[in-house]
Amino acid sequence: MSRPPTFVPPPCAHAAVLRTARGDFAVIDARPSGTPRGTVVLLPGFTGSKEDFIALHEPLAAAGYRSIAVDGRGQYESEGPGDDQAPYAQGELARDVLAQVEALDAGPVHLVGHSLGGQISRAAVLLDASPFASLTLMSSGPAQISPSQQQRAKLLLDALAVMDMAQVWEAIQALDAPEETDTDAELRGRWLRHSPAQLTATGRQLLTEPDRVDELAAVPLPKHVVSGERDDTWPVPLFDEMARRLGAERSVIAGAEHSPNTDQPAHTAAALLAFWDGLGER
Repeated sequence: MSRPPTFVPPPCAHAAVLRTARGDFAVIDARPSGTPRGTVVLLPGFTGSKEDFIALHEPLAAAGYRSIAVDGRGQYESEGPGDDQAPYAQGELARDVLAQVEALDAGPVHLVGHSLGGQISRAAVLLDASPFASLTLMSSGPAQISPSQQQRAKLLLDALAVMDMAQVWEAIQALDAPEETDTDAELRGRWLRHSPAQLTATGRQLLTEPDRVDELAAVPLPKHVVSGERDDTWPVPLFDEMARRLGAERSVIAGAEHSPNTDQPAHTAAALLAFWDGLGER
């Protein structure tokens, strides 16, 4: 689980609702002081939310980029359609992304997906790449998660089938025993507002995701693979190999693990900016 340093948007950003043809989505929208030189859409991972990118907004705005972090359907402050898992199929979530970009009406956007959000981003690009200026897969591997994480995901799915969200949260805390942080109350509140159906459907996606790297490689879109120097959800060598297969830019964030956006946000923002700025030189 990503642990953002705060849930309070920086001065350059504000919480908003993005109204689309497929429903309303809670976002954090950050804008530079002048005309944006580009627009970035940020998609969080499994159990995450738009706040996972909160430390990226200021450096991106300072460099002239507008950035919009999105809670997907059933994530935190974006309402989900209830107990039915069908609306959380990967294709449906990918179509949500296309609707979000259409509603922004900002021209081609740079799409960044963290972990599960990267696999949803990939699915969106494979449906229609035309709304995008580039794709960054952040700590998001080529196929299903590692065997150790599969075991953890299966435990979570089993718990969601028989417990309510508060009970599952207590079980997670007992299992992980994380260090206390200033955002513990917000993290618990975020968890309680996630849709169990969304978590169940997307957790199953992480267990069964096929390798679609060759499909993505055939899409003529600039690509970037970002990870920390350690990752227990997908082994780092898998990211190296995926970047090679994609012909993608590759960035490894020193001192970061599965969530470079929260572990080392300044270095992560610098890697993103270097990639986007370099596109004009191609």
